Amino acid sequence: MASSTDQTSRRSLFSLVAGVRETGIFAFIVLLIAIVSLRSPYFLTVENFRDILLDTAVLIIVAIGQTMVILTRSIDLSVASGLALSGMVVGMTVSSHWGLPPLVALLMGIGIGIALGGFNGLLVTKGHVPPIIATLGTLSIYRGLTFVVSGGAWVDAAEMPDSFKWLARDTTLWVPNLVLFAAIVAIVFYYFLNHTRTGREIYAVGSNPDAARVAGIPVDRIVFLVYVLSGVLFGMAGVLWVSRYASAQSDSAMGFELQTVAAAVIGGVNIFGGSGTIPGVLLGSLLLGIIINALNLVRISPFWKLAVQGLIILLAVVSDVLISRRLQRALTLRRAG
Repeated sequence: MASSTDQTSRRSLFSLVAGVRETGIFAFIVLLIAIVSLRSPYFLTVENFRDILLDTAVLIIVAIGQTMVILTRSIDLSVASGLALSGMVVGMTVSSHWGLPPLVALLMGIGIGIALGGFNGLLVTKGHVPPIIATLGTLSIYRGLTFVVSGGAWVDAAEMPDSFKWLARDTTLWVPNLVLFAAIVAIVFYYFLNHTRTGREIYAVGSNPDAARVAGIPVDRIVFLVYVLSGVLFGMAGVLWVSRYASAQSDSAMGFELQTVAAAVIGGVNIFGGSGTIPGVLLGSLLLGIIINALNLVRISPFWKLAVQGLIILLAVVSDVLISRRLQRALTLRRAG
């Protein structure tokens, strides 16, 4: 009974901290928009914000998959390579089969992602390989396979049917399809994490794997599942990436895995697992997209973009550590009282 009360208290405190973090991110976004608008007259325009949303949409989709992995105290460094491999295979397929329906192409990408994510999950759960080592290895494997499959060649816009290119480029009710895909993914996984038993088990595994096992939660199955779900999302993102840019390249999304980790951590996902929210990831992705867009508009060197991105990750991790310590102290004081 006492344990149940402690868990309830901890959940409420995590919810409070998450709410404060999300409010802080939103306030910082507003402040950043105001500052950059003074520096560049092109920033605060409908066209530019449409570009930001389009650039952020794929990041949101993959970052949500990364988030579920991080929630279980794991990490997936292969998401960008998996995205590139899925996109390349689908891009080559549609270039040789022009009559292939776009929905079938999307499902094909998801299927490839499931296979790649499942392989990661097996390495971690059955092979007992540390997640960072397993996915660092598959990062190189999947990227290498992309070069092997393509022979180093690209699939360009002229080789793709218009129906496939409009999968991500078209609009529905004046809203870009790519943004709609990201919104649907966010809604589905928000419900999944917050209103299903499996979603609650993902949080439980990340909070305390040993206690989760004692409670009868199949920890290995949950960890395998989150890697498969990450594969579903980066497989989908690979197809949408190729559709939007009308190009499948061997080096697509190079370094993109760092952005997905950054978006999750900035959004309040605890790098040590157990806490984080989908709204936070949305805000973290949007903030990262705005920062990258702003650096482009003010003509900052691409090398500075990487430096800023790394600095943001460090600040977010340090912030998480400080929040966790304060949370632990609050729990200790509550128990003592």
